[in-house]
Amino acid sequence: MKALVIGATGATGKELVQQLLLDQDFSEVIVFVRKPLTIYNDKLTTHVVNFQNPEEWKNLVVGDVAFSCLGTTLKDAGSKEAQRKVDYDYQLEFAKAAKENNVSDYVLVSAYGANTQSKIFYSKMKGELEVAVKNLHFDKITIFKPGMLERKDSERTGEVLGSRIIKFANKLGLFESQKPLPTSVLAKAMINASKIKSNGYSTVELANIFSFAEKSI
Repeated sequence: MKALVIGATGATGKELVQQLLLDQDFSEVIVFVRKPLTIYNDKLTTHVVNFQNPEEWKNLVVGDVAFSCLGTTLKDAGSKEAQRKVDYDYQLEFAKAAKENNVSDYVLVSAYGANTQSKIFYSKMKGELEVAVKNLHFDKITIFKPGMLERKDSERTGEVLGSRIIKFANKLGLFESQKPLPTSVLAKAMINASKIKSNGYSTVELANIFSFAEKSI
């Protein structure tokens, strides 16, 4: 299969690309990034693009399965408008290009609590993206809704501390539905989803992502 990836420089995206390159079921991995990757592989094709100008790159979004795990934080983006541009606009343009080029399988990383009716900006935005992608009517759409992510070598102090607190609570049998999710596990679950031969729309909630990653496909 030929995989397409947006968000390859993020924590989840890096894990995803590394696993795809090692997976014999994928003959080519094509990534769309704003800056070059620091990895090289015969299976890897890198397109450095300006996401604000989809006309310049949309014809390159050709493959069997598209993985969308692009995202930023409000702090890094600097404003809600800037965050929405990355987390909604860029991802939707990528999805539209994939649909126009007859990519049949779309795998999207959303978020726990994503809902168009949410009063929380981030959750509402993610919910709106889910609906917009669903309305493109891919043959198959899988949406993952993780909660707290456990990123390798994370420098986000609040995230690291929060993960430790939740893990301690988990040992006491508390907040099990909020178990921190390693990005490597999420990436594996996404790849497994792409290998399932089915049609239609499905959502994988946090509680099921761990077991989804353990599937032998």
